[in-house]
Amino acid sequence: METIKQNSLSMRITGPQVPMGKVRVSGAKNAATRIMAGAMLTDEPIYLLNFPTELIDVQHKARFIKALSGSVSFDKASATARFDCSNLAPQVLEKYDFPIRTTYLLAAGQLLREGKAFIPYPKGCNLGTRKYDLHIMVWQQLGCTVEEKDRFIEITGQLKGGDIHFPLSTVGGTENALLCAVIALGRTRIYNAYVTPEIENLIQLLTLMGARISVNGTSFIEVEGVNYLRGTTISVIPDRIEALTWIIFAAISRGNVLVENIPFDLMEIPLMHLRKSGLDFFSNSNAVWVSPESLPEYGLQPFEVACGSHPGIISDMQPFYVLLALSAVGRSLIVDYRYPERTAYLEQLLRFYPNSINWKPGEIVVNGSTESIAASVTSTDLRGSMALVLAAIVAQGESHVDNVHMAFRGYDRMNDKLAGLGIRTDLNSDL
Repeated sequence: METIKQNSLSMRITGPQVPMGKVRVSGAKNAATRIMAGAMLTDEPIYLLNFPTELIDVQHKARFIKALSGSVSFDKASATARFDCSNLAPQVLEKYDFPIRTTYLLAAGQLLREGKAFIPYPKGCNLGTRKYDLHIMVWQQLGCTVEEKDRFIEITGQLKGGDIHFPLSTVGGTENALLCAVIALGRTRIYNAYVTPEIENLIQLLTLMGARISVNGTSFIEVEGVNYLRGTTISVIPDRIEALTWIIFAAISRGNVLVENIPFDLMEIPLMHLRKSGLDFFSNSNAVWVSPESLPEYGLQPFEVACGSHPGIISDMQPFYVLLALSAVGRSLIVDYRYPERTAYLEQLLRFYPNSINWKPGEIVVNGSTESIAASVTSTDLRGSMALVLAAIVAQGESHVDNVHMAFRGYDRMNDKLAGLGIRTDLNSDL
């Protein structure tokens, strides 16, 4: 798939359509993009298996690595990637058009080589609302100076071990601290770290490369810096959010879908709540099968769930439990402790299900079993965008989802997979 310009993609869908067939879950976006940053820490080749080659965020990060003279190659057919950063060199680029949030991951590999790093502002934003203070704190605690320029952030210095105390548990801060600490001189202690499955995948990669990392309990990490990291091969963990997306899609559409490559060990609680709603799916060691027979005779049951941190239902899964609740018979409650302001997409989703959703920060009340209608909507975020696409597929009539590139940021080969399930969509990138 070609790299798609931001804000240039819409999708037209005529529903209802019922998915039939099988779909394979790709490698996790939130693991793959972090592991790419890990590949920048060595001059030897890194080979990644189960890699989501078509993700927009992956393509933007690959573009950045190539701009610094690194080598990146993807094989879509085998879902593999190869990175060779032996020639990577920090430099100020002519353009910083990299619309990704996790630009902080791109610093460590540059600092390793010349003690300088030039990174785009997160999401391409400039000096407005700063949401990267914790990353600045990480670099400063490890001996670097940080200067916010007009077009980029410049980090300078030799990384040295130190103590990092996060005021709140942070996924991004933990990732950045790990990437910098493994190549810093001396020992680094990371307090109030947030160790997700995707971060465990990153730690697995760094350890295979020769890093010395010790995770104590659930929130304390010690790292002893090393002089050299070697090349290796590793698999990216399957995407638990994508897996849940396809399972719930099959349920709300009354489809007949086999979802393969399910990371069951990372999804015990989310899957338990699906069963409690009455969804009687069949599973083996690798896959979940959802069919019309999986649904209760009198419909899915309403439920109450709380979204927070792993191993529970994470906030990125919230929109899909809202979709499930809209198909249940009765009133459901979805609470989000982690990101209570994750509600922007609900105003758009309400167009498909009028008068069915009420919300306030942290709390969503859904009155289910409402007939959905076609609508024209605009995506507000990655997971919300995918929820809008699925709502359009099951709605009666022709729907339009604008800014659907947001969904492509998190779903590898999304259009191919929908087509493989028999779902017809019309993409327009000439807005």
